Amino acid sequence: MKSLTIPLLTSLPVLTNAALRFGCETLTVQRLDPVVEPGNAPSAHVHQIVGGNAFNATVDPSVDVGERATCTTCLYSEDFSNYWTAVLYFRARNGTFKRVKQYANAPSLHDGQKAGMTIYYTQESFGSNGKQKIMSFPPGFRMTVGSPTYTSQNDVSSRSPGLRYTCLDTVLTRGRETYHLPNEPCPAGIMAIHHFPACWDGKNLDSPDHQSHMYNTGKGGFQPAGPCPASHPVRMPQVAYETMWDTTEFNDKSLWPEDGSQPFVWSTGDTKGYSTHADYLFGWKGDSLQRAMDADCFFRECGEDWKGSDKPGVRVLKIQSAEEKSACQIPITVNEEIDGWLDALPGQKELW
Repeated sequence: MKSLTIPLLTSLPVLTNAALRFGCETLTVQRLDPVVEPGNAPSAHVHQIVGGNAFNATVDPSVDVGERATCTTCLYSEDFSNYWTAVLYFRARNGTFKRVKQYANAPSLHDGQKAGMTIYYTQESFGSNGKQKIMSFPPGFRMTVGSPTYTSQNDVSSRSPGLRYTCLDTVLTRGRETYHLPNEPCPAGIMAIHHFPACWDGKNLDSPDHQSHMYNTGKGGFQPAGPCPASHPVRMPQVAYETMWDTTEFNDKSLWPEDGSQPFVWSTGDTKGYSTHADYLFGWKGDSLQRAMDADCFFRECGEDWKGSDKPGVRVLKIQSAEEKSACQIPITVNEEIDGWLDALPGQKELW
């Protein structure tokens, strides 16, 4: 397992209010997973992936993704990281499946974005770094949160409390989070939420289970995180994803199972929602993420004229247009049908 040692800072940095929130358009939807199943094409289940175009069935940990990628679907043009989750499907009464479409978060957050995800990098909380240095992830770093093997609420709450769902009344609905998929039709769809751990052991870029090199002190939502333990003393940015699934075309309950149970299923075959999980592969170019974490910039202003700069017009991060984001794509290397009405979930035939 590749590792490195990061020297810990003993002096306290200036209190900052750094936080990033930005949209990433869809890069590809296919059965690939270079973290959990490197080299497998196809991987076990379908994923939706956003970010840089260095993504492939295999991404060598020795490769600096931030240097290799040439474009990204994310707002910040220096972010070539990859972010991915499983895909949500609707199961009809006749047993066939249809992939649920996505839509962008609130238009005020994402100029012209059509699908993909909202990505967050926060510190101890939105308003504070907790008087500690927030260290950028190093090149080659990767991690996961959640697991396709989780089958109960206890699995999630005890191991990955930042995995939740929101039944949306509008695109701006927040709160009322559940560990399971909503049991009733949601007027504006379902938001899936993934919060990653943020305490690092300071040595390993990965671990056999892709989680042990990190420690979770999160409390769910965007609440201030607890202190990092001595075993994992390095505070990293708190990464979180929000994905908006447009379930509204299936809100007619006459389409739902006759017993009234909810009809949505993850591409893993999970009908409850407990197997929701996400992967992260770091790929910010150079010191761009560290610059943002050291700045006193908040959300969109990190890519606009920064109030903390003594040089007018200087920005912490570079932004790109919706057209530039959408133009970044990678080839389909797993040739199979994932859309339309399917008799079985791709890779999951044995479950149905």
